Amino acid sequence: MRRRLQRRRLSLTSLIDVIFLLLLFFMLTSTFSKFSEVDLTTATSGVNTLSKHRPIFLKLGQDALSLNGHVATLNALPEALAAQRTDSTKTTLVVSLSEQVPAQRLVDLLVVLRGITDLNYTVLGGV
Repeated sequence: MRRRLQRRRLSLTSLIDVIFLLLLFFMLTSTFSKFSEVDLTTATSGVNTLSKHRPIFLKLGQDALSLNGHVATLNALPEALAAQRTDSTKTTLVVSLSEQVPAQRLVDLLVVLRGITDLNYTVLGGV
């Protein structure tokens, strides 16, 4: 005679434990970043957009940054801009982007520029 196979009930306890451990693992390994906003203003017509003073030129590359032809870093940019200013009025900064500049690099620059008072900046860039 053949024995009849008995079906065992599937225990969900171990499955719930595995799901809980996976959930715990993903929660602990996730990073929670604080996102901030970068204010961008729209461009105006070309009339009277630059001040009467000579603007400062900043070229932003993937790894390099030059301010009026002198090499600078993002951390030292406020001091370098202060040295380039001629007086206490609003200074105009023209930012030119190199070919392969990532968006995060531009955002990092804009965050630094946001902390500098009396500064108008214009970002030049291609499509």
